[in-house]
Amino acid sequence: MSDTRGNRKIMQGKVVSDKMEKTIVVEVTRRFLHTAYKKYITRSTRYKAHDETNQCGTGDFVEIVESRPISRDKRWRLRRVMKKAL
Repeated sequence: MSDTRGNRKIMQGKVVSDKMEKTIVVEVTRRFLHTAYKKYITRSTRYKAHDETNQCGTGDFVEIVESRPISRDKRWRLRRVMKKAL
């Protein structure tokens, strides 16, 4: 798992599902300022990521990295587990 080729996007989020084999669903939350109303808005996106060793569980805080397409929906790989759930 070398990250030396090209600039790949790295995102951090929370694992919301680990029920698939070697796949986790990571919810990435972002906050941004609305241009007209000047209020902060929270939006979240779910990404399917490849977890080769099935080490993640629901509630873990992880870092995922962009990769080549692994399946129809998976375009991300697990980079590291930042914080395990209790």
